[in-house]
Amino acid sequence: MQTIHVNRKESGKIWHRKPSSSSADGLMVQISHDVTGAFAPQGRRVRFLQVSFDVSGDRFVAGDHHGNIYVFDIGRNRFQLVQKAGSPCTSLAFTLRRKTEFLVALSDYSLKCYDIENKELVAWMKGHATAIHSISIHASGRYALTTSSDTALLWDLDTFTRKRKLNIKEDVGIAKVFFLPLSNTIITCFRDDSIFAWESDTLQCKYQLPIPPGERPCYKAFATPRDGRLLVAAGKSRFLHVWALDTRTLLRIVEMPTKVRAVKQLEFLSESFDGGSSKIVGALSQDGIMRFINLNTCKLLFDIGSLDDRISSVAVSPTGRHVTAVVESGCVNVYSIPALMADFNKPPPPLVKAIANKSGAGKSLNGTSVLRSTTPGRLSQIEADHKIAGSHTIKTGVKRRAGQDSEAEEFSSLPDGLNISRLQAILKGYGEYPAKYRMFIWRSILRLPENHAAFSSLIDKGTHLAWAKVHQTYPIKSRKLLRVLQRTLSCLAHWSAIFGETDYLPLLAFPFVKLFQNNQLVCFEVIATVLSNWCQLWFEFFPNPPINALSMVENVLAYHDRKLLQHFVNYNVTSQIYAWPLLETLFSEVVTRDEWLRMFDNIFSNHPAFLHLMVVAYLISSRQALLQCMNVDDFKYFFHHRNAVDISGVIKEAYRLDESTPDDIHPARMLEEFQPLTRGQYPIFNKYPKFIVDYQAQEREKIRRDELDYLHQRHATAELQRALDKRRNEEEAWYRQQELLNDAEQQRRVLIMEEEQKLVDQRVRLQAMKRELRARELQLLDGARHRFLQHQTQIKGTELSRLDEEIERKRILREQETQAAVEDVEIRRMELQAQKEQLQQNLARNSTRSTHQQQADSEAHRRQQELEERVRKRAWDIERNKEHESRKMLQTQIAQLDQIKGDIEGNKDIEYRRRMDDLETELRNMEMGHLNEENKRLEEEVQDVMAAVADNKLDQVNKVEEELNNLRTRSRSDEHRRGLAGLNQQAYASFDTRRNQTTNARHKPILNEFSSSDEDSVPISLDRGRRTFEQREQDLMKEVRDLRRKIATETRHLQPPINYDDDDGDDDAR
Repeated sequence: MQTIHVNRKESGKIWHRKPSSSSADGLMVQISHDVTGAFAPQGRRVRFLQVSFDVSGDRFVAGDHHGNIYVFDIGRNRFQLVQKAGSPCTSLAFTLRRKTEFLVALSDYSLKCYDIENKELVAWMKGHATAIHSISIHASGRYALTTSSDTALLWDLDTFTRKRKLNIKEDVGIAKVFFLPLSNTIITCFRDDSIFAWESDTLQCKYQLPIPPGERPCYKAFATPRDGRLLVAAGKSRFLHVWALDTRTLLRIVEMPTKVRAVKQLEFLSESFDGGSSKIVGALSQDGIMRFINLNTCKLLFDIGSLDDRISSVAVSPTGRHVTAVVESGCVNVYSIPALMADFNKPPPPLVKAIANKSGAGKSLNGTSVLRSTTPGRLSQIEADHKIAGSHTIKTGVKRRAGQDSEAEEFSSLPDGLNISRLQAILKGYGEYPAKYRMFIWRSILRLPENHAAFSSLIDKGTHLAWAKVHQTYPIKSRKLLRVLQRTLSCLAHWSAIFGETDYLPLLAFPFVKLFQNNQLVCFEVIATVLSNWCQLWFEFFPNPPINALSMVENVLAYHDRKLLQHFVNYNVTSQIYAWPLLETLFSEVVTRDEWLRMFDNIFSNHPAFLHLMVVAYLISSRQALLQCMNVDDFKYFFHHRNAVDISGVIKEAYRLDESTPDDIHPARMLEEFQPLTRGQYPIFNKYPKFIVDYQAQEREKIRRDELDYLHQRHATAELQRALDKRRNEEEAWYRQQELLNDAEQQRRVLIMEEEQKLVDQRVRLQAMKRELRARELQLLDGARHRFLQHQTQIKGTELSRLDEEIERKRILREQETQAAVEDVEIRRMELQAQKEQLQQNLARNSTRSTHQQQADSEAHRRQQELEERVRKRAWDIERNKEHESRKMLQTQIAQLDQIKGDIEGNKDIEYRRRMDDLETELRNMEMGHLNEENKRLEEEVQDVMAAVADNKLDQVNKVEEELNNLRTRSRSDEHRRGLAGLNQQAYASFDTRRNQTTNARHKPILNEFSSSDEDSVPISLDRGRRTFEQREQDLMKEVRDLRRKIATETRHLQPPINYDDDDGDDDAR
């Protein structure tokens, strides 16, 4: 692993020599940004926050919390500082259309686009109110989706403008919004675990994925492969939900290891020639370790990261060659995927090597961790199966023999407060121990001493030479599991020399190593306890199989099932074929993990002889299948592979054999009682022929020396034979290749012929199906046409009914409005009649008052003739000026009224033309015309009365003028000038007041005048007939006003004002 520091560097090389990644961790280079300088604190580091790959997969961009953005080109071995944004970045993404541009989401909620080559800001986009946590680019590179906690925005990258905004409820947050690869579909995932798919062009909802039953998954991480056919979702649990987007169904649920409690990020790992349908997904869990899983086989392939420096976020290259991880220390680790996948991409081992291995060793020692995959319906059933295990009860009565009572009391009391009787009661009730407490119970039953010092001394001795190449004999994919197995076997070999020579020891130890791989001390002591107690008498005939132990099995089988034993004898099947494979592997090859655990719950809870009885019980339970075997190879295959055997029945049969087997052939008679390991130091294990082991060790050392000599000689002669061997191998390879090509060509021809025949048959079936579909389509079209016609008929009937109701409603409304208008006209006619009577009364009162006033004026006129002459001249001038102004005002008003009359007449003609076609409305207008004529007549009478009132007013004015003339005549004397001046002012004031009253009376709006009516300014009804009636009423009122003005004008012409010049001439004549 190489390390690079980018402090104060704007460009440079990533590494100075080409990195060679080891398959252990796959780490190529570690990138850091440490601050150095005289004033910088020691050990300060600028942490990287986000990374993102471009389309090529050889270049990625990284941003730190100071806002510095770097671009690293792995193919060219160069890096450069692109931009200093000034704010920490929250997300990064390359744009697909323009290869040199990338998007950066900053902590100030803004989105910026930069150019790598020019190192310039291309666009600055704003719209989010919270930090952006993900950016998704459309496959065309034209659109981008940015997601924050409260909203998601769709951007147009051609114009860098916001196109759409996703609005949500306040109580439902957004988890993630992204484009599906190679499609126009947008996936929106919310905090309530609902997932929707939308069409990106029309934003129409295409479908919604159902929420899985059971406990809420609380989705937080999502991933899709490049073909967009799958969707993997995970959250606050260790389950991965795999959705098939083609069928919108939950395909499977993958259960992660128990140490995983939550998943933070999911990424698919692309492979070469997979067509975009990637099956390997990486899951970043809460412990900072990213585990890569094959979704098809549900196997844990490899993992990256460590607990010391946990991973915060990960970016995977589109080509699947590199993975960049941002760790908690602030560095960026670049991993090589080919190096991590080296163990999985190796070709299978040659057949010769596989034959040399022990039978079935490859399967039993497969170290790859297999994760449990269930269907959605089985998810809730997994935990229930453990709770309902009481339905399969097993009798676990322990047979006690003579001489074992005292030892049984000691055996019944276990450490940690356990009791063997109670544990056997649990076995009797449930058939197994609780999975949660199984390891604790086993440690108590086996009474493990946990000798840490002794075990450490064995570990310090290192790897034993006998097991230095165990990985060649037993290849295991998990390196951790292989190291634990090698270490455990080495400790056993250092403990006793026999275990360095035992070939089957890895097969025996592997189940315990896989079960206790996290606690090597317990693993070693469990295996040592099993070898000391349940493997008694196994090494007395070493290196041959334990004939005495196999004889015990054979004796018990002969007693309980002689027919099966005779069947073995008939086909030369010895106990080394039907019993020894089960014992040397401890049943690990023929049962599953759960079945093996249940079986050893009962084995550890009974006498060591129970293991031999279990072998006989397995044989008896499988007797029907064994009786059908006639070949030795079939027997060997049967005892090295899993079979359809009920383990509960096997355990029951073992207990039955334990109770019914006579003492003389019972294995317990030859085996000692259980003896735990001693505390402090492990006991000596020397129950084996020592001279044979020593002889084998000497022979092995001699063989090793001879092998070294042979290797030296072989190396000397290898150079001479290399060229010949190379040519011979090339020729043989060429001949083999030609044979393979010929065979392949023949096979392809046969396959093509078969496929052509299948294609012809398929076309015939397809034509038949097309004809059938066409007939069904015609039937459906006919039925749809009939249904459509019926539907149209119903719609037309409903429409006609609605129109009839609308016509009836309008007719009733028109009648009601017409009746209301007639009533309004009648009321107005009554009002006009009342006005007429009131005006007549006022006229009579004014006439009486004017008569008395005229008599008083004539008397005053005679007394003041001299003053009257001067007043007449002045009054005449004033009157002429007043009349001139009044005449101008009247002319202006007449012109305005003429214009208004013209407008009204034009509107009247337009309205009249509109209503000419409506005969019913015309009849109503005729009725209203009669009423209007009567109103006109009343108006004329009122006008006559008003004319008489105007004449009276004119007389009053003349009398006032005469009074003024008399007063002016009397004031000629000098001594009464002041009093006459005051009198003139009073007379002038009285004259002006009365003149104003007369003018106001002339210009005062007449009762019922149309222009002053508030009711007429607001339409009464929206009906056109009512508007016509109102318009005509307005026209009639206008004509009444015109008549009033005409009468007043004629009256002034008939009785003109007093001409003082003529009167003076008459006086002079007199």
